[in-house]
Amino acid sequence: MASKRTTVRDLRRHNRSLLLSKLYFDGPLSRHELSQLTGLSAATVSNVTAELGEERLITEAGQVESDGGRPRVLLRVDPAYGYVAGVDIGETGVKVELFDLAMTRLATVDHPLPKAPDPATAVEQVTSGLREVFADFEDASVLGVGIGVPGTVEQGSRVLVHAPTVGWDAVPLVSLLQEAGVSLPLFVDNGAKTQGQAEMWFGAGRGARHAVIALIGSGVGAAVVTDGTTYRGSTSSAGEWGHTTIAYGGNQCRCGALGCLEAYIGAGGVLARYRKVRGKEVPGEDEQAQFAALLEAAPRSKTAARVLDETAGYLGAGIANLINLFNPERIVIGGWAGLALGEQLLPRIRSAAGEHALRHPFSQTSIQLGSLGLDAVATGAATLPVADLLEQGATSKIAKPGAPDSDAA
Repeated sequence: MASKRTTVRDLRRHNRSLLLSKLYFDGPLSRHELSQLTGLSAATVSNVTAELGEERLITEAGQVESDGGRPRVLLRVDPAYGYVAGVDIGETGVKVELFDLAMTRLATVDHPLPKAPDPATAVEQVTSGLREVFADFEDASVLGVGIGVPGTVEQGSRVLVHAPTVGWDAVPLVSLLQEAGVSLPLFVDNGAKTQGQAEMWFGAGRGARHAVIALIGSGVGAAVVTDGTTYRGSTSSAGEWGHTTIAYGGNQCRCGALGCLEAYIGAGGVLARYRKVRGKEVPGEDEQAQFAALLEAAPRSKTAARVLDETAGYLGAGIANLINLFNPERIVIGGWAGLALGEQLLPRIRSAAGEHALRHPFSQTSIQLGSLGLDAVATGAATLPVADLLEQGATSKIAKPGAPDSDAA
C-alpha cells in the first residue's frame, strides 16, 4: 500500500493541533516553553500562535521573567472562545451541563427517566435540558454537544446506539435529536468511555499512560486507555467489562446471559442478592436510594454486611481480571454505585483484587476512586467536541444554541 503523502495543509494542521493541545492541558506557557516542549522551531511557534491569537482561540495570560531578557508573554486557550454541553443519558435520568472551553461548569439540570426509557422520552428530556442550560447563553458560540449513553455506539454515516439493557436496538440518536430541533454539532459515545476521558484529562487518571476507568452504576462498563487512546475494538463495543463472566451458570444478567459481572456488582444485582437472602426489599423510592440504604444498614445488619462484603469480593475479582488482561498502572473506580461502594469498602476491594490477580502486575497497579464525582460522564461527554477542536487544530463549525423546536420534540 502506498504511503499517504504529507501535504503542507497536513503539516499546518499538525502544528496547530500540537500547540493548541499543549496549551490546553499544560498552559499557560510562553512561546519559548512551547518550542522546548513540542520540538517545533521558534519561528513556527511564533507564526502558529499568531494565527491562533487572531482567531481568538488563544489569549495572553500574563508574563513571566526570563533570564536576562524581556519578560516572556504567557499564552493559554481562551475560555470564552466557545461553549460546550455535556449530556449523560443514564438509566435513571438525564443530566445536561454547560461549560466554557476551560471546562468551568456554568449551568446544570437533571431530569428523571422512567425505568428502561424509550428513545423518544430520552430525546425529549435531552432537548428540554439543552433549552434550560442555554437559556442565559442564547448568543453564545457553541462548539458542540457531547452525549454519553448506556450502550455501545456504532459510528458511521448514521450514529446508532445499541443498549440492550434499556431495550435500545440500533437507535439513530443523532437523527432523532436533529428531528427534535437540535441543530448544534452532536458527538455521541458510550458513557463509560466519556467518564474515562474526563478522569484521564482532569481527574484521577491524569498522568497515567495505561489506565482502566471503571463505571459502576445500574450498569457496569470500563474504558481501557493506553497512551491517551481509548481502546474501542472493531465495532466500538470494547469495554463491556460488566458482561464478562464472573460465575459460570450464575445469576441471570439483564443482557440475558448468565453469570455476568454486572449481575453481581451492578446496583440492581446487589439489591437482588440482598432481596433473595433477606426475603424483602431494601427501603427507598428508587435504586439509588435503596443502594444508599443498604450501605447505611451494613453496620447493624449482618445480611447487608455479608452481601456488601461479597460484592466487594466480586468487584475485586473483576478488577483482578482487568489487571491480568491489560496490565494497567492505575485503575479508577467511578459511577454512582462504584463511588459509594469504594468510599466504604475500598480496602476490601483492593484485598480481593490482590487475592485474584497475578502478583507482579498487581503490585504495580494502584486502585483508587474517581475524583470527578457524579458529574464525570457529563463532563467527559462535554470533552468530545473539545477533543475534536484539539485534533483539528480549529473548529470547522461554530453554532448558536437557539432553541430546539418544542413541538418537534
